[in-house]
Amino acid sequence: MPVEPRKRGQKSPLLKPEWTYVAPVSLDDFRQADWALLDKQRQPYGQAERAKQALDMLTAQAKAPTFGYQINNYEHCLQAATLAMQDGAAEEDIVVALFHDLGFVTNNENHGEFSASFLKPYISDRNVWMLERHMYFQAVHCASHPDVDPNVRERWRGHPYFEYSTNWVARYDVPSINPSIENLPLDTFVPMVERLFSTPRRTIPVPD
Repeated sequence: MPVEPRKRGQKSPLLKPEWTYVAPVSLDDFRQADWALLDKQRQPYGQAERAKQALDMLTAQAKAPTFGYQINNYEHCLQAATLAMQDGAAEEDIVVALFHDLGFVTNNENHGEFSASFLKPYISDRNVWMLERHMYFQAVHCASHPDVDPNVRERWRGHPYFEYSTNWVARYDVPSINPSIENLPLDTFVPMVERLFSTPRRTIPVPD
């Protein structure tokens, strides 16, 4: 849906009418009071908007066509979450399933790292590790692909999260391209997403 371009001089709306804009329009001109104002408004903004904007990124793909799969990437993500929920998976693992291929189309070559980075402040180490490598663990299921090494996951055998990643991919990723499976509606998962994104579990260190 086309978005009306912002007119020159027009400000984006504040989330709450009682909030205040910072006056400077360049970070170079910010003063301590400006940062204090942003910090004061940032926390409630994040509480209200983090989950919503994450879901908006996913639902932007809802009507996208496919290049051959029988369901599109949005439906694949929804189906993976549906299978995880029907399997009695933990809530975090269900939300991870929902977002595991968020960047599959735009960042196919590193889409596992994309989702891992996207969710990293909110999820466990085992799910970060699994997301970073799930496309390689999937390779054993794609042995007929001429450019895939089906044994690539063996380099990680013996790692504490190896079996978890193996089972996660086999149960929730590999079978979730099936139009015969009726997906649960996205609304089913919204409260879980809101709970996961309510509070970051960790801070992300400065890169080396």
